[in-house]
Amino acid sequence: MIIGARFPGRYLQGPGIIARLGPELAGFGDRAVIVLDRGVHDLLAGPLREACAGHLAIELIRHGGECSKEEIASVAASARAAGARVVLGVGGGKALDTAKAAAHEAGAACVVMPTIAASDAPCSALAVVYKPDGSVDHDYFLPRNPDLVIVDTEIVARAPARFLAAGIGDALATYYEAEACRRSGALNCLGVRGVPLAYEIARLCRDTVFEFGVAALAECDAKVPGPAFERIIEANILLSGLGFESGGVAGAHAIHHGLSELEEVHHHLHGEKVAIGVLAELKLQGVPEDEYRRVRDFCTAVRLPTRLRDIGITDATEAKLRIVAERACRPGEIMHNEEMPVTAEMVVRVLRELV
Repeated sequence: MIIGARFPGRYLQGPGIIARLGPELAGFGDRAVIVLDRGVHDLLAGPLREACAGHLAIELIRHGGECSKEEIASVAASARAAGARVVLGVGGGKALDTAKAAAHEAGAACVVMPTIAASDAPCSALAVVYKPDGSVDHDYFLPRNPDLVIVDTEIVARAPARFLAAGIGDALATYYEAEACRRSGALNCLGVRGVPLAYEIARLCRDTVFEFGVAALAECDAKVPGPAFERIIEANILLSGLGFESGGVAGAHAIHHGLSELEEVHHHLHGEKVAIGVLAELKLQGVPEDEYRRVRDFCTAVRLPTRLRDIGITDATEAKLRIVAERACRPGEIMHNEEMPVTAEMVVRVLRELV
């Protein structure tokens, strides 16, 4: 039996680490294209230019807002035209995913610098590609992980705590999905079973968010990257990224994909929808009630949704639940990594319990 794991080339985290960005990028070549999230463009365009000055030539591209086929193709074309040896993504998950996919298509190295810790996207060799209407189109599996992930925790601490909470929701799924894959023998993102280390990373991710989540949110409210905040950044970005890729994904993210079919949830964050997916997955798995309540109460404590109405589904009709369930259970979907067969009818049933 073949087992395996995958990791980013390097991971650097700490306050003020943007000052190292220029020399780090210059290690890949003398020209870079920077995909800068439109939400932080005005805040970070100047500091990015300053950090790179004297080290390499850069071209700043303001991200369009969606990680779509069109956006990826546009950035890749710009990178080729500029002769860029490296593509840097700065911002949230969609800007980072765009940079990762564009770097691959342009044949350039990839560096990512998240400005929020709202998901485990930064470390992964995966880009979630969306349709122009905001629904998920497909998962774009890339041949390698980013060459460098650099996280300035002073910058991340400036973001609203809601983003950190969403990242905790995404990280929370890591253990429950990896454990489902371990039990079922499902393959990970490399197409093999995970190494034992993968499942231990997923377990550490869960334990870290349970221990430090509430305190980290308080530090984020104060805009202070304190010790709990640093631990949650590591869990949300590094541990969750390693755990999901090398351990595997299953029901929680399948239900996220289904929820994303409904227009009313499009203004909610990925991790918020994943949190609902975790609770639904646990119901599908039939975990003991005390374990379910532990996870549900933790979600409440870290400001995550626990009911469909919390993510905008105030009119949970049978037709809407069926749309979610059919998308979550379509052939080839990660839902089928669960150790038991899951049908759309089963998903509709557990979603009814979350209305």
